[in-house]
Amino acid sequence: MLKRVHVALIALLMLPGLLPAQQPAASEATAQPYAIDPQTPQGLQRLFRYTGESLPLVSAHRGGPQPGFPENCIATFENTLRQTFAILEVDPRYTRDGAIVIHHDETLDRTTTGSGPIAQLDLRELKQLRLKDQQGHVTGYQIPTLDEVLEWARGRTILVLDQKDVPVEARVRKIEEHRAASYAMMIVYSLEGVRECYSLNKDIVMEVMITNREQFEAFDKTGVPWSNIVAFVGHQPPRDAGLLRMIHEKGACCIAGTSRNLDRQLAAVGDQSTATIEADYRKLLQSGVDLIETDLAGRVGRLLYDDARIPSANASMFHRR
Repeated sequence: MLKRVHVALIALLMLPGLLPAQQPAASEATAQPYAIDPQTPQGLQRLFRYTGESLPLVSAHRGGPQPGFPENCIATFENTLRQTFAILEVDPRYTRDGAIVIHHDETLDRTTTGSGPIAQLDLRELKQLRLKDQQGHVTGYQIPTLDEVLEWARGRTILVLDQKDVPVEARVRKIEEHRAASYAMMIVYSLEGVRECYSLNKDIVMEVMITNREQFEAFDKTGVPWSNIVAFVGHQPPRDAGLLRMIHEKGACCIAGTSRNLDRQLAAVGDQSTATIEADYRKLLQSGVDLIETDLAGRVGRLLYDDARIPSANASMFHRR
C-alpha cells in the first residue's frame, strides 16, 4: 500500500505545470530578513523626508517575484526581505463578495490556476486556487487578502497599496482598521484623490505622480503637505533635473521606476556583467532619484546597497530580524 502511494505521489509531481512551491536555499532560509519599521505615521513621513542622504532601500514592484515565488504573494515578500531592505508595492482588488485580495490582473489566467475575471469569484473560491510564478509554474501558494498582508507586514516592511479597482476611501478604511498608517501608504492617481485621502486621514503617506512642472504646481496648490507624499517622477530617467530639485526643496523624496528599461538590461546579463548597468542605476540616483521601484528588487538592492550606510536620522527604523 505504501509503495503504491509513493509511486502515485511521484507521478503527480511529474505532471507538467504541477511543480511544488520552490523553497529558498538552506543558506537563504536561515538568513536574517531585512526589516523597516517606522513605528508611527510620523516616523513614516520622516523616513521619506528629503535630507540629501541616500535611502538604502528599493521598492519591490508586485512584491519582488522570482522563480518559484509568484507576484503579490506573502512568501515572495518574505523572500525579497531575505535579500535587501525593501518596501513592497502590491495590488488590491475586489472579489465578488466584497473582500479585497492582492492580485495584479483583472483576470486570473496569467498568475493562477483559475481563469476569468477575479471579480466573478468569491473569496472562498479564490482561496482554492494556487498561484503561478512568472515562468508559469504552479506553486503551493494562495492569493492573499489585503487583511492578511496588512497584518503580516507590521514590523517588517512598508506596503505601497496601488489602486486597481479599490478606491481611495476603501484603502484608507483598511489602513485605519489595521492601524497601519505607520507602515502602509497609497498610490493616488488624481489630485481629487489626494485631497480626499488627506481629508479622511492626515497621517497617510501617498505616492503621487509628479513628472513635470505643471503637475508640481498643481499639487502644490492642493494644500496637502509635501510631507505626506513621495513624488513618482516617471518610468524613464528624468530629463528635468530642476524638477527634482524643486521637489527636494519642498522636503519630499523622488521615486522612479526601472521595470521598463534598466531592469530588462539587468535581467538579460549574468552576474559577472553588471558593471555598466550598475553605473546606469547609480547615474539615476545621482540625477536626484531617491528611491527605485524595480521588478528585480533583490538583485538591484544587493547591487546598489550592500555596503550603503543607513542614514543616522533613520537608523532606528532599519533592523535585521
